[in-house]
Order: sequence, then structure tokens, then C-alpha cells
Amino acid sequence: MAKHSLQQVKQRFGIIGNDPKLDRAIDIALQVAPTDLSVLITGESGTGKENFPQIVHQYSNRKHGPFFAINCGSIPEGTIDSELFGHEKGSFTGAMGTRKGYFEVADGGTLFLDEVGELPLPTQARLLRVLESGEFIKVGSSKVEKTNVRVVAATNLDMVNAVEKAKFREDLYYRLNSVPIRIPPLRDRSEDIPLLFRKFAGDCAEKYMMPPITLTDEAKEKLKNYRWPGNVRQLKNITEQISVIEQERLITAEILQKYLPNNEVGMLPVSIHQIHESEQKSFANEREILYQVLFDMKKDITDLKSVVKSMMEGSAQHSPYNTSSNEMHHSPSIITNDNTRVSVPVKYEAMQKKITLDEPERNNIQEATEYEESALSISDVEKEMIMKALERHNGKRKLAANDLGISERTLYRKIKEYSLLG
Repeated sequence: MAKHSLQQVKQRFGIIGNDPKLDRAIDIALQVAPTDLSVLITGESGTGKENFPQIVHQYSNRKHGPFFAINCGSIPEGTIDSELFGHEKGSFTGAMGTRKGYFEVADGGTLFLDEVGELPLPTQARLLRVLESGEFIKVGSSKVEKTNVRVVAATNLDMVNAVEKAKFREDLYYRLNSVPIRIPPLRDRSEDIPLLFRKFAGDCAEKYMMPPITLTDEAKEKLKNYRWPGNVRQLKNITEQISVIEQERLITAEILQKYLPNNEVGMLPVSIHQIHESEQKSFANEREILYQVLFDMKKDITDLKSVVKSMMEGSAQHSPYNTSSNEMHHSPSIITNDNTRVSVPVKYEAMQKKITLDEPERNNIQEATEYEESALSISDVEKEMIMKALERHNGKRKLAANDLGISERTLYRKIKEYSLLG
């Protein structure tokens, strides 16, 4: 595309910068616009991904058709299918009438699915069918309907990693990724940073009727060398802060440094201690809960192995097996060689006779323990955790969900799954 045409596009959509990677992204958007290929826009949060679907739509044959932008991450999982594909009257609680979804009302136009990586897996399957055949079914209906919609998607997630972790369908990823557009982060276009700063400073000065701020050469270098984890959005916020707060209109490096945080999200390494602390206090999802439970169980079994081994290696007078059967049945703990008491599960306390082990039997203890560990059911552990959490909070699901580190909706689904409603 000619250089002057590229500048016209930037002016029309308010894009600031002359970086070659940014120009390349705009050029790809212009080249793919006249086609009906799906486009996947990737890039970090705050890089300005929302401008590119507009470019694709306005320079396409659908520019006179409708354009809808939907943030998939802001719609609850229970209603996302209804929002996208519509529903019939009475299809679920609160469905007082028939409703058209975005794929129906955007017929002949463009649909921008922002944060597409947040879509639940069932919705991903529905979306794949629309992209492949143009067909969809409303929630609560059996009638197949047709639509002619061009889909442009965007995400700040690593989609390859999401596919590997089974959080995003591989077939849908390749279907959306017909034409990929990568938006570079601000730190990779350092020469554009002073231009953006000047633009934001001028807009703020005009809005609040004040003289615009300017930077010294040293301040410009500091601005260009900063990492900008929040990208263009963060630069705009800091420019507005300085414009409003500082009385001095010429900003030096010392003044600028006060507004550049040193502990920004994503910039500090996380210590091992912090990781362990976060694991103990909160969990992001059900899988992390199960991993933590299994890790704790493995640690407990390992400790129990050590106790049993120390008991066998100790002298006979220190062994708990020399006590009477009655004492063993009621004893809540085991006395080890160092005279400390170690609590053990009840099923190990209820032994009723003296136990003597030959050497071959001792060698088999570890294998038997490992077999018992592998025989544990993950669903049983999860069910027991949920029951205990509900007991601790007298059946209050919200408090129990907070205790488990999951959402109340997920807890309710698990309660129904394990038939714990009673």
C-alpha cells in the first residue's frame, strides 16, 4: 500500500506511530478487508487491538452492514450462548420472550469477538459450526438458522498455550486464525513513545484548557527505556496524571521518575516463598484445588512412611506394637524413636494384635502404601472437601465457595453433580 494511504488510515482511526511492525499490521488488515476470511488479532492488553476490527470492517464490502463488538470475557458463562445465538421463549428461567442473538442481528455485517479466549468450551463448539457452515441454533430451539457474518476475533492470551492446555479448541483456533494480525507491544516501538506522549499531552491540555506539558531530552530517553507493561493505555494514564498534577510544564527525568512505578504488574519476579503462600491461601480454579489436595496427601503419606520406617528400625522397647491391644486401639498417636508423638489416621490405630514383620514384608511396605495412594479417587476427595466446607459454614454456599477458592456457581454445579443438595 502507498505510504500516503497508510497515513490516511492512521489519521482516520487515531493510530499514532511509524514503527514498521505497526505499519505491517495495518497493511495486513487492509489487504484482508475485501475478503471474507476470519481474522485473529493478538497482542498484549492495552496495545490498541480494538482499532483493527474497525479497519477490516470499514474497508470491506460489508462496510454498510452492521458492526457489533462483543467482549466475551464480560458475559457470564450461563448467558453467553443466548447473547450470541439468541433464545426461545421459556428456554430457561427468565426467558420471557424470544430474543435474537448477535449472529442473527449482525447478518450481512461484521462481528468483533474481543477476548475470544475466554469463551467456554461448549460455546466454542457452537462458534465453530457458525464459522464453517453459517448455521446456528437458538437456545431452546431445534430449528437450524442461517447467517452471513464475518468474524474478527482478538485476544491477549497465548493461544498456542491455551490449545495445549485444552482451554481452547484446536480446530476453532485454526479456523479463526485464517489471517493472523500481531500488534506489537509499546516497548518494541520505542521511537513511537514520544509521539504518543505528545498526542496525549495535547489532548489533555485541550480538554482541561491548560498549557501542554513537554519533555526534556533526558526525560524522553527515560520514557523510551521504560518497559510499559500496560502499553499505550498505561502511557496515556501517566501522561494525563502528569498534565493535571504537575505545575511545571517542562518535565524533567526526575519529575518523570515519580510517575513510573517500579513494581508494576508483570515486572517483578515471584519468589518461591510467594508461590507457596499463594498456593496455601487461594486457588484460581478447581484443577488447582485437586492438585493441592493430591500434593498434600502425597506429603502426608511420605511422612507416614518415614514414621513406619523409624518404628521398624527402632528398638523393641520403643515400638508401639509391644503395647496391649486395648492401648493401641485407643492411642491417638505413635511414639517414635525421639519420644515425639506423631498423629496417624484412625484406620492405623484400630489394629488389635501385635505385628511382627519379616525382612521381605518390610520391603513390601512402600509398595503397598503407593498402591493405596494411587487407588484414591479424585472425585471422592473433591466431594469430601466440599462436604467439609459446607459443614464448616452451616451450608452457606457463598462462604464455602470462598473457603474452597472457587466461584459460587462452580460450587453449586459440583453440589448437584455429587447429589449433595440435601
